Amino acid sequence: MFLTKEEEKMADGEYGETIRKSMDILIALGDIYGAEKFVDIKSAQVSGVSYKTIGEAGLEYLQDLAAGAEIIYNENGTISDKSGIATISATLNPAGTDLDNWREFGFPIDFAKKQVEICDAYGALGISTTCTCTPYLIGNVPRFGDHVSWSESSAVAYVNSVIGARTNREGGPGALAAAIIGKTPLYGYHFDENRKATLSVDVECKLERADFGALGYYVGQIVKDGVPYFKMQNKTHEIASGNLKALGAALASSGAVALYHVEDITPEYGNAGLEEVDEKITVTKDDILETREKLSTAEGYADLVCLGCPHASLEEIQEVAEIVKGRKIKNELWVCSSISVKAAADRMGYTKQIEDAGGHIVLDTCMVVAPIEQMGYEVIGVNSGKAANYVPSMCGLKVIFDDIENLLDFE
Repeated sequence: MFLTKEEEKMADGEYGETIRKSMDILIALGDIYGAEKFVDIKSAQVSGVSYKTIGEAGLEYLQDLAAGAEIIYNENGTISDKSGIATISATLNPAGTDLDNWREFGFPIDFAKKQVEICDAYGALGISTTCTCTPYLIGNVPRFGDHVSWSESSAVAYVNSVIGARTNREGGPGALAAAIIGKTPLYGYHFDENRKATLSVDVECKLERADFGALGYYVGQIVKDGVPYFKMQNKTHEIASGNLKALGAALASSGAVALYHVEDITPEYGNAGLEEVDEKITVTKDDILETREKLSTAEGYADLVCLGCPHASLEEIQEVAEIVKGRKIKNELWVCSSISVKAAADRMGYTKQIEDAGGHIVLDTCMVVAPIEQMGYEVIGVNSGKAANYVPSMCGLKVIFDDIENLLDFE
C-alpha cells in the first residue's frame, strides 16, 4: 500500500501503540485485498462485543488497546486524531446482556460482569456504548456515497443498500482499527464497479411480514457473496424500511451479502448494471412457504418470543404494542432494541402497553449473542430469518419462525 508521510508515522508508532497496532491491522487488510491506499471514513460500526463471542482473549486485547490510548487535545480544544481513540462517529454492536437491567432478566452474573468490562474498554477507545445492530436508527447515519467502515452483517447490508454509503463487510478488529485511525483500505464495495448486480431475482408473489426474512434466507444461499437485484410484486409504498432491514439481515446470514438492490426502491438500482446480469432466478410463493417451514426446528409453544433481530425500530415496537394491548401473554416476550429507541417508546406509551401484557423491551443485546442457552429456555420464537438461522447453531436451542401474532400465546 502507498502510505502518506503522516500514515508512515502512525504505522511506525510515533503516535503510540494503540495507533500503531490499528495501522498494522489495516495495512494487513489492505495488502490481503490489494488496496493501493487508504480512504478517509465518516463513521464506523464495530462488532465483536458480546463476551459470548470474543471471550477472555477479546477482553484482554481491548483492555490492552485501551491502555495505550491517551487523550490529546488540539489547540482549539478538540480531541486530536493522534490520541488513539475514535474521533469520528463510531457505534458498538449488541452486547451479550442488557447492560443496565441484566439482573432483572436473569443474565448470569459472571458473564454480565465480563460484559461490562468489555463495554468499558470500548468506551475508553471512544466507541459509543449504545450497543445496537441498527446504528442508523440512533444517529449514526452516513450520507449517500460516504465511505464508512461497518462490521455487523445486517448493518453492512443496510448501509450499503438502503442508504447508499460504502463499506466492505469488515471484521470487528478491522472496523475498530478504522474507527481509531479514521481511515480504511480502499477496495471492494468502495468502488462503483464492485457494486453492480450479479444475480437477478424475480419475486413472483407479494410478500408480507416474515416473508421478507424468508426471501433473504432463500436467496442468500444461492447468491452467496454476490449482489442480488430484486424485482418485487409489492408496490413501493408496501415495502417499509423494516422489511428491507429484515431482507438484508437474512441475506447476510445465509449468504455473505453486503449489498443488494431492489427495483424502484434502493438508491443505486438504476446503476446496478442489470442488463449485464446473466444469472437469473424466480422465487415463487411455494419457495417462500417452504423456506418458512425450513427455518423452524420446532412446533407449538415458544418459551421465549424474541423480536428485534436486527434491533426493533420505534414503528416495529408500536406494532408489537398494538398486538398485545389489553391482553396477557403466556410466553416470555423480549423486544430487543436500543436505549435511544426505547426512550421514544417510553414517551409514546408503547413500553407500558408491552409491559402491561407481560413483555419487556430488552436493551443492548439480542437472542443471538446473549447466553440464552444458560437461562433455562428451550424453544425460541422469532420473526427474523437471521435469528432463525443463527439461534440453533449459536445457542443450541430450537426455534419457531413465524409472524408475531402466531408466535404469541395469550391467556
